[in-house]
Amino acid sequence: MKYRVMYDKGTRLRVRSGQWAFTKEEGYGLASLLLENDFIYEVYTSHRNGSILIYYDDIENKDKIFNILDSITMDDLVEGEPTPLQVSKEITEEFIFKLVKMIGNRFFGRIFLPIQIKNILTLIRSSKYILAGLDSLTSFRIDVALLDGIAVAGALYMKDFPPASSMMFLLSISEELEDYTVQKAKSTLKDSLSLNIDTLWVVTEDGTEEQRPALEVKKGDKIKIHMGDVIPVDGKVVDGDAMVNEASMTGEPLAIHKRPGKTVHAGTVIEEGNVVVEVFSINKETRLNKIIDLIENSEELKADAQSKAEKLADSIVPYSLLATALTYLFTGNATKALSVLMVDFSCAIKLTTPLSIISAMREASDNRMMVKGGKFLEKYATADTIVFDKTGTLTNASPKVVHVFPMTKRYTREDILRMAACIEEHFAHSIATAIVKQAEEEGIKHEEDHSEVEYIVAHGIATTYGDKRVVIGSRHFLFDDEGIKINKRQEKKIKKEVEDHSVVYMAIDGKLEGLICIDDPVREEAKYVIEELKQLGIENVIMLTGDSESGAKSSAESLGITEYRSQVLPEDKSRIVEELKSEGKTVIMVGDGINDSPALAAADVSVSMKNSSDIAREVADISLLSDDLYDLVTLRKLSTGMFDKINTNYRRIIAVNGTLLILGVFGVITPSTSSMVHNLSTMLFGALSTKSVLDDNQNRDIEVEAIEVADAE
Repeated sequence: MKYRVMYDKGTRLRVRSGQWAFTKEEGYGLASLLLENDFIYEVYTSHRNGSILIYYDDIENKDKIFNILDSITMDDLVEGEPTPLQVSKEITEEFIFKLVKMIGNRFFGRIFLPIQIKNILTLIRSSKYILAGLDSLTSFRIDVALLDGIAVAGALYMKDFPPASSMMFLLSISEELEDYTVQKAKSTLKDSLSLNIDTLWVVTEDGTEEQRPALEVKKGDKIKIHMGDVIPVDGKVVDGDAMVNEASMTGEPLAIHKRPGKTVHAGTVIEEGNVVVEVFSINKETRLNKIIDLIENSEELKADAQSKAEKLADSIVPYSLLATALTYLFTGNATKALSVLMVDFSCAIKLTTPLSIISAMREASDNRMMVKGGKFLEKYATADTIVFDKTGTLTNASPKVVHVFPMTKRYTREDILRMAACIEEHFAHSIATAIVKQAEEEGIKHEEDHSEVEYIVAHGIATTYGDKRVVIGSRHFLFDDEGIKINKRQEKKIKKEVEDHSVVYMAIDGKLEGLICIDDPVREEAKYVIEELKQLGIENVIMLTGDSESGAKSSAESLGITEYRSQVLPEDKSRIVEELKSEGKTVIMVGDGINDSPALAAADVSVSMKNSSDIAREVADISLLSDDLYDLVTLRKLSTGMFDKINTNYRRIIAVNGTLLILGVFGVITPSTSSMVHNLSTMLFGALSTKSVLDDNQNRDIEVEAIEVADAE
């Protein structure tokens, strides 16, 4: 591929190949090709000038990128689908293009067109607003559309064309802005539902499994779906047994039992078990994609603050009309009455509020946080309680085995670790990884001497090893669910040896045979993040963990958390969240695992971490795209700053427009002046609404300073 380097600084590179280098769809395919490389994390293409913007992770990879670009041929330019980031960028670019075009047309018209032509164009454009006002009037609605229609009609009746033209210009910008808000909200929601699955395991006629590209799977094929995976198709279970979380379909957080003959849908997640599914529909034919289509064609998706702003705007209309009527009644002066009518509070309110919300969502995106709607930023701003799942949120989710204790003489320490590693290697959760890694480091080899492993979510696993039943998991799982007996000597050893550790218990043929002690150190920045969240108005910080009481207490003390719950089960987490809400608290839930999904769904607003499970990302209202716990503080500052901006706008709008009303009533200003000042102030408030509420450098300095202090101590 031939190209010129247009920008090359840091880890951002822009090259340009010319206007006809590739089509829009080929640009999408080119972006997908580049994103196959791990060191490239964002690519934007523009077919208009053949531009390719590449973001990558390390300056040392720059030469690799040039080599890739040099090796691209015409055969590599295949059509593709846009990434969510590309779609979002195109929506923004389209909005900016329309805005620039509107401003350019207005500037051109005011400077170059004869006044008669300008007046005719104003009359033509006014029909839209006058007809909308008549519709409100005949439907007995006193709303913004009625006020706008009367104001435009009144100005035209007085042959005061410039104020009418200015008002319609501002209203058209407000409409474009509202449409942009809706498109961004829909796009984000669609992205959160979309599946990005490249390959599937297909069960062949002889019963073997082979991996195939998802695009090659067709109706009637049988595919194997494993525990923790997102189901990529609509189909019927023909073999196996599973608990499937259908929150993305039904909103219900509790998993549903699926056995042969039952139907499953794309976008749902297997919490436990494995199934073979006969494909009914795939890709755009699935029920999930039909839901996405409904979203695309649904009513407008607005944040609560935006809806409240529109209601406030409508509620002001009767007072504006009354003030206009009284002015004319007492002065008999139509010019003064029109001056009052031209002061449209609603115009500024409707423009600035969505701008503030859009700006905050854009800023969240810039800080690598995906917010699925403005209303979730609002909830995050007003929340007074935050609930953390410990593992993967307050910790780094990189636990290590610190002790292995055999509990009888029947098995050695090496035997316990070997069996545990052999069984746990089939699972991807962090505890299993720690056990397998420890066995590898000690050079302990293990054979596949067990039958298929059964995974019981948030409890443990069970299998037959050799000819013996082996169960591994939590204390609750072994002693309460499995009925494993424990003698006083063993209880004493447990209390003595495992205090302050998370413990995995192993029983063989109904007898406790081993303990594996695991430590998962808390994140370095966690304590300071919690302190700052408290300073920002979060009154209650609660930690939930499946750890023992002693382990949970130790972690809580190191983090400065006074309220925690130990040995918590998945159903307990959602129940605790519901209890907090019933006490009148607004709850943020932060989690990352399959077993956090019920609590995430139950919270007022939920946050998933970067390396969360598929179901956690599906359910969460906000997803952090970087592995930095300090983003929770940034998000709080951003959301409260958004509210402060909206409230400040309200005060400014009332002050400026109230002054214009008084001046209009006393005839100090003409309708043209009133309209001009009103429009200019509205544009100014709109511009201020797009101003950033964060100072990233300041936030980062605070974080670095906190960690440096910790290191010094």
